[in-house]
Amino acid sequence: MNILLTLRVLGALLLFLAAALLVPIPFSLFYHDGALWSFVISAAVCLVIGLALFRGCNSNKELSLREGFAIVTFGWSLFALFGALPYVFSGAIPSYLDAVFETMSGFTTTGSSILVEIEALPKSMLLWRALTHWLGGMGIIVLSLAILPMLGVGGMQLFKAEVPGPTTDRLKPRIQDTAKLLWGVYVLLTAMETLLLMLGDMSFFDALCHSFATLATGGFSTRNASVAAYDSAYIDWIITLFMFLAGVNFTLHYQALRGRLRDIYRNEEFIFYLAITFGATVLLVILNQGAVYHSVVDNLRFSAFQATSIMTTTGFATADYEKWPVLAQYLLIFLMFVGGCAGSTSGGMKVARILLLFKHAHVQIYRLIHPRAVRLVKFGGTPVDREVMQSILGFFALYMGIFVFASALMAASGLDVVSAGASVIATLGNIGPGIGSVGPIDNFSHVSDFGKSVLVGCMLLGRLELFTVLVLFFPTFWRK
Repeated sequence: MNILLTLRVLGALLLFLAAALLVPIPFSLFYHDGALWSFVISAAVCLVIGLALFRGCNSNKELSLREGFAIVTFGWSLFALFGALPYVFSGAIPSYLDAVFETMSGFTTTGSSILVEIEALPKSMLLWRALTHWLGGMGIIVLSLAILPMLGVGGMQLFKAEVPGPTTDRLKPRIQDTAKLLWGVYVLLTAMETLLLMLGDMSFFDALCHSFATLATGGFSTRNASVAAYDSAYIDWIITLFMFLAGVNFTLHYQALRGRLRDIYRNEEFIFYLAITFGATVLLVILNQGAVYHSVVDNLRFSAFQATSIMTTTGFATADYEKWPVLAQYLLIFLMFVGGCAGSTSGGMKVARILLLFKHAHVQIYRLIHPRAVRLVKFGGTPVDREVMQSILGFFALYMGIFVFASALMAASGLDVVSAGASVIATLGNIGPGIGSVGPIDNFSHVSDFGKSVLVGCMLLGRLELFTVLVLFFPTFWRK
């Protein structure tokens, strides 16, 4: 392990965080919200420590995969630890652990919150909450690849360690160019949604914050009642559309902008993603019709919004789905495990993994019926390597194991069985709200400090796809 190189890159990331902390300052000055100095001091702390690490740790070696894993895990952790400072310095969240919970929830695009009165926060603090989503959505590390040439060719190791999903696709030969293209698409979609929300009589500030949260599939809102506070069918449908787009592999957005629409409808994962989202919406409409909603139009609006919000792990809410039929709630729980496409900003296990698991199960059953038959698992018409399939099976087993273990810890912390499991899947899947005492109209403020610490770990594990974090706990990782 090249400690000096690792510390140097972590210092560079802290310098980037210092710059990001300056973004809310103009908003604080414009709204006179009294949070100015909390951002100035926080940026200064990050600047001093970042410079000390960046200038004091010199190394001419390139990044290996080992340093990539360490930088990604520790980088996200540092962003949560230092990104929490404005909340503490301003008094918005006096408890440092609560502030770290809120910040980790932001950067991992989880959307779980300990805040009770969101609208009481200074405007600049609300922007910072949304900005943590936006930066974490496409990935802090991917952003650093686009703006920090000093990472050089070793940046591919960071890209592999950070980008969610079973595969990583290069759009350009140089990894920095790939990162810039992805961020270009990300910025374009954010600008489009902001404009469309403003056309729906949403203020520029609220439109910007909700666009940040939507494209990052985060779910932090500027209102206590989330998107439901606007009571607008137009706003609901616009956000539903962009939540769906945010759950799509961003390389497909790039291909669509180039006019290569065939790449979209030929993409097996996208078709499966579309089918699950559409099918879940139809089932929710059927289950809710008459029992909850009497108008088909309203039923479709709320069912489509909630299905897309949960499926993409965004976590926005326009309805209290705990009042929906029990079968509808079970369907939403299933969607919490699925998530969006690989290469999107969504959390969860990812559609590609779920699809391949189903295909693998089908092949195994087929082989039982036809023992001599040779049948391979294919994805997009191409046979899937055995190593990839083993990795997916291992990921699924590990994901479920962590879910059960963390749920037991949450139950031990004092939550009831339903809320314990829901709190874990809501954070491990980076979804935000769950059911029970952590449902769409509740929050995580009542969870014990021990429970919050467990959930912070779940957020990090879920965002970095388990292996990136867990590999650091193996002694062999640190040996030469």
